[in-house]
Amino acid sequence: MRRLKLLIAEDHPLMIEAIQLALSRSADFEIVGVAESGSDVVAAALKLQPDVVLLDLRMPGMDGFQVLQALRRSGATSKTVILSASEDADIVGHALHAGAHAFITKRIDPNDLPAALRQAVDQTLFQPSGSNPLVEDDASGVTSLTERELAVLGCVAKGLSNKEIAQQLSYAEQTVKLELTRVYRKLGVSSRTEAMAVAFRLGLVEVHLLEPAPATSA
Repeated sequence: MRRLKLLIAEDHPLMIEAIQLALSRSADFEIVGVAESGSDVVAAALKLQPDVVLLDLRMPGMDGFQVLQALRRSGATSKTVILSASEDADIVGHALHAGAHAFITKRIDPNDLPAALRQAVDQTLFQPSGSNPLVEDDASGVTSLTERELAVLGCVAKGLSNKEIAQQLSYAEQTVKLELTRVYRKLGVSSRTEAMAVAFRLGLVEVHLLEPAPATSA
């Protein structure tokens, strides 16, 4: 398996040290540089040609969303993985829509970071194509999401709580919990944030659902 070159884009020294320590335990990654300002990321990516840019959303100079846009305009070939303290579904969706390949929360066990990065780069868990294997049954045997599961997933994307989802869909709250359990199992995730990251990447929910409704005149 080829060793991947990684650029860390993070401004907190302790976080940089933690990432370096976590990845030093894996032979899969070589850290080729650190950018401590958002305005330095694109130049570093073009110079160092990393396979992966591990990007924090809160960066001085340029925030992570601006960096994503700048990387896309620059023609850099690196894949960008967000490592953020946020678990907000809106932020996950917009980051993926802006060009991030994956979204990892900083609550991840450091021992799991190398595997999560490898999966994000290789897309070993999910490989989107013209048709969506998680919506349509196909020869690979991937179990499809039911209409009810997709409805619950769409409500999660809007940031609704289990109680609010139950009210909106006229389900019992326990039913919502059961549907979410099935969704997590089918997507191979364990949290709402992870579910949203996969759902947005595969097009199971639309990013426009997250955009605020236009203001109405009084």
